Amino acid sequence: METQFYMPVRVIEGQGCVRAHAGLFADFGRRALIVTGKSSRGNGSLADAEDALRANGQSFAVFDDIPQNPTVECVRKGGEAARKFGAEFVVAIGGGSPMDAAKAIALLARQPGHALFSEEIGPDVLPMVHIPTTAGTGSEVTPYSILTRDDIETKQSISAPSLFPKLAFLDSRYTLHLPQEITVNTAVDAISHAAEGMLSVKAGEASDALAVRALSLLLSEYENLLSGMYSEESRRNLLCGAALAGMVIANTGTSPVHSMGYSLTYHCGIPHGRANGLLLPAFLKRCLQKDERRTRRVFDALGMDADAFARKMEALLGERERFPQETLRAWAEKTAKNKKNCAILFTEQELFEILSASVGK
Repeated sequence: METQFYMPVRVIEGQGCVRAHAGLFADFGRRALIVTGKSSRGNGSLADAEDALRANGQSFAVFDDIPQNPTVECVRKGGEAARKFGAEFVVAIGGGSPMDAAKAIALLARQPGHALFSEEIGPDVLPMVHIPTTAGTGSEVTPYSILTRDDIETKQSISAPSLFPKLAFLDSRYTLHLPQEITVNTAVDAISHAAEGMLSVKAGEASDALAVRALSLLLSEYENLLSGMYSEESRRNLLCGAALAGMVIANTGTSPVHSMGYSLTYHCGIPHGRANGLLLPAFLKRCLQKDERRTRRVFDALGMDADAFARKMEALLGERERFPQETLRAWAEKTAKNKKNCAILFTEQELFEILSASVGK
């Protein structure tokens, strides 16, 4: 079977890397739209990016009207802001929401009438520089933009090679003062990316090698995630592990865990990473029953068996949310329409059973 690996993002990692490599921003144009959330003003990331742009004589505008789960309306508004400003490139600063939104904004800035979910995405997209300030989504190295769709009551991705950022800066200083809940949820999201990627029909030697390393970095911080005590090295491990896991799913995509999790997020407001963490143990346990050889490799990378992994996730996530059976059946039905990427196939009934074991009453 043929496999491929493609990751065209230049990644620069290290403390102070944005200011140290300010000259690289000059490659993308004279006017930048900075897409960010509110927290970037407090962690130093926005100031570093603004100073880098000023050092090059570049002008910029800030678009920070990004909700926690970006909507189609939000990114269309951002695309309009980019056009009005005459932006020649986009700088995305923040967690998954600003980075995902920035990709759609970069597209809509050049193609305002694009249908997003039903139209092919070509190369006419503003170039992007991404600066993550959480350690989880890996959006800085993926071609995915995950948007909330109220018309179908879920989240859905758009993807194309042109949505890969051109450049990503990883500076763990921006994550030093993240709240404990965000730190745990984003780390769990990254763990889910690496584990799910290994079960994809697109998984190959390169993506699996990155997944194993990502899990090693992320799970080396388990005790710190549990206690909430982080060193600078801890923050770096989490950020780099999340980026590596992002490189995995950039090539493999995700599994039904993400599809099921989108319902928990859309309908109940459960943070994305937490939703994945609630579902992943039962999903992997069922995968083990259906394809022991393939799934055993995932548990080998995790360094524990299915029961131990479930206990560790339980300890991290605390008391779980519970939902009635009829709600879970509706979510399973929705997920069953989008399950082809996983190498282990699931029926709608099996998806319901995974949901029931994870968040059923």
